[in-house]
Amino acid sequence: MYDIIIIGAGPAGLTAALYALRANKKIIIFEAKTFGGQIINASKIVNYPGIEEVSGFDYATTLYNQVKKLGAEIKYETVLRVEKDKTVITNKDKYKAKSVIIATGAENRKLNIDGENKFIGKGVSYCATCDGNFFKGMDVAVVGGGNTAIADALYLSDIVNKVYLIHRREEFRGEPKKVEELKNKKNVELVLNSNVVKINGEDKVESIEVENTSNERKTINVSGIFIAVGQDPKNAIFNNVVELNDKGYIISEDGVHTSTEGIYVAGDTREKVLRQLTTAVSDGSIAATIAIKEGKDK
Repeated sequence: MYDIIIIGAGPAGLTAALYALRANKKIIIFEAKTFGGQIINASKIVNYPGIEEVSGFDYATTLYNQVKKLGAEIKYETVLRVEKDKTVITNKDKYKAKSVIIATGAENRKLNIDGENKFIGKGVSYCATCDGNFFKGMDVAVVGGGNTAIADALYLSDIVNKVYLIHRREEFRGEPKKVEELKNKKNVELVLNSNVVKINGEDKVESIEVENTSNERKTINVSGIFIAVGQDPKNAIFNNVVELNDKGYIISEDGVHTSTEGIYVAGDTREKVLRQLTTAVSDGSIAATIAIKEGKDK
């Protein structure tokens, strides 16, 4: 019997573990892939308070080692199901706890084109607010047609030399006022009815190839490409114990509690306004603190 089972070893899950271990709770962390979550792919983190600059890999490794030194038990097993009695079934065994914290994050939806994986952290980014300042004075592309893509293009237009906003349709799905604001930006060029089909470069992004609906292809020289076509939370396995919104994120009115008592949520996997490293670690610390408190109250 564990006090707390934590599902996911990204920043939210590891922070939850840190707080729980310092409260002398018996915990176990499950991770299907590797520790660190998405942040491990960030070449530089420059917006985390108190740390001027650190690579995502170094940050995640330091947090992982910090948790391990406190005696964390981490098992690389795939969680298949969670029951309302806080039984967690993995691909290898069954585990029981007083509380469960779901911190499985969300995966950035990829374009799945040539060059995308090669240049992640070398010009390919999924977070304009995280990486935009690295492209000051350069030309960049943003891919997408929703509110995130529009917000990214607006944000970048105040930092970079030029923004190419590439969208596969004629009309945007984002807020009309924001679209109008974007159209009035002199350094933003809309490339509509088009898809990015290839990313070129040697050691970093140098250009992208764009193809329109008439199958005409052109090359656009850019130093960076920001992909904003959505994220995919992996929460379907939890739909028997938590309520999900129409996009698959876990609904939590207060950002911690789910629809099942004793099952909590933290990080990008939940419905929230901002998905950043700072909010992930905040979620993890709050979820663990509340799980500890409510566990004592039982």
